Amino acid sequence: MVPRSIAACQTSPRESVRKPDETPAGSSDRRSDWKQDLAAAYRHPEQLLSALGLGREAIPDLDAEAPEFRMLVPRGFAALMTPGDPCDPLLRQVLPLRAERLTVAGFSRDPVGDTSADLGHGLLRKYAGRALLIATGGCAVHCRYCFRRHFPYASLGLGADRTAVALALIAEDPGISEVILSGGDPLMLDDDRLEELIGRLHAIPHLKRLRIHTRLPVVLPSRITGALCRLLAGTRFATLVVIHANHPHELGTQAENALRRLRGADLAVLNQSVLLRGVNDAVDTLCALGERLFACGVLPYYLHQLDPVEGAAHFAVSDAQALQLGEELRHRLPGYLVPRLVREVPGIGSKIPLAESVRNGDRFL
Repeated sequence: MVPRSIAACQTSPRESVRKPDETPAGSSDRRSDWKQDLAAAYRHPEQLLSALGLGREAIPDLDAEAPEFRMLVPRGFAALMTPGDPCDPLLRQVLPLRAERLTVAGFSRDPVGDTSADLGHGLLRKYAGRALLIATGGCAVHCRYCFRRHFPYASLGLGADRTAVALALIAEDPGISEVILSGGDPLMLDDDRLEELIGRLHAIPHLKRLRIHTRLPVVLPSRITGALCRLLAGTRFATLVVIHANHPHELGTQAENALRRLRGADLAVLNQSVLLRGVNDAVDTLCALGERLFACGVLPYYLHQLDPVEGAAHFAVSDAQALQLGEELRHRLPGYLVPRLVREVPGIGSKIPLAESVRNGDRFL
């Protein structure tokens, strides 16, 4: 029976039983030009639903327009969804719903305090010893819970002049030892632009580490070429690639191959997830994700309580349930497969363990 609202979908423990490395019929493990793959992405909800054998009536609260934050889904990622299932956990992450238009108390357009941390020119200073550089506003997928879905990328004028000023600010501050390339997704830059940016960071002597936050190895694995891996590995930096996967079904054969290419270049690869209602709010799913990540050479790093961004309230999991899930994970998995359950609180210089955050009364969901 089709649910009245996809927003009411529940995470099913049995859904994680399917082998996540199975490549569904119709998909391919060939390496292709990533820009061609991106150009072919689904950009209209009814296009995606048709490919999954779902009629418009299967999703009664579909928002077919979503003008502020339009749908974008690579076809390879869509191929990992279960045809005919309106509650598929991958579909749920990317399909725009009318629930996103609701105003919900406690949910804002800047949930993590990016505005107050902005030094200008796309440079954010939130954490001791680290600076976050918005390398681009582009992404390969528009996740509906994205905490930067309202970020004013257009006003930054992301370009060479802006980057030069941001790099000068980093060079002037010897207290910065690590730069985090974020976005958008920094791997949306082509190799030439990425090489230029990393080269200019390389020239700043007090920098020791480079961290790259990216979802592309998961949603657009063709981006992870041998040339890109050599570029990332060929610096003096200790380089970390932090990917974003929320569900074991996201890590199909192509994603696994991409992650193995990164690991084969001696790059450290970590994963951060977001706890999402109807996607991964079941201990079986989170255990399967941890096991699948490790099989791909990736260590679980963070499990984030949802950043309360306007438009994502239907994904919220209560703090009590989140803490219970964290406890169950500790009982079922070895310590190295248990991600740190955290919340980001604006104005605080580090991620806070959720249990501590609840004790402090930062926020209750």
